[in-house]
Amino acid sequence: MSDKNSYWKSNLKLVAICMVIWFIVSYLFGIILVEPLNNIRIGGYKLGFWFAQQGSIYVFVVLIFFYANRMAKLDKKHGVEEDE
Repeated sequence: MSDKNSYWKSNLKLVAICMVIWFIVSYLFGIILVEPLNNIRIGGYKLGFWFAQQGSIYVFVVLIFFYANRMAKLDKKHGVEEDE
């Protein structure tokens, strides 16, 4: 496999991981599993409500930084990093 293919495969794997985490947090925790999660309270708020209103946003922001960090490492590993 060429280096370009290896880089692209690693990139797609990283994107897939981020998308699965995003799906679990926003769709499963915020919509599908909201009722069971509402039995758990954090800071006086129901956990399902928290995921639906704020948790998915926080996780999404963390995923952005995680993706940027991992892509920088991947770029460096494959010699395609940007000049600063």
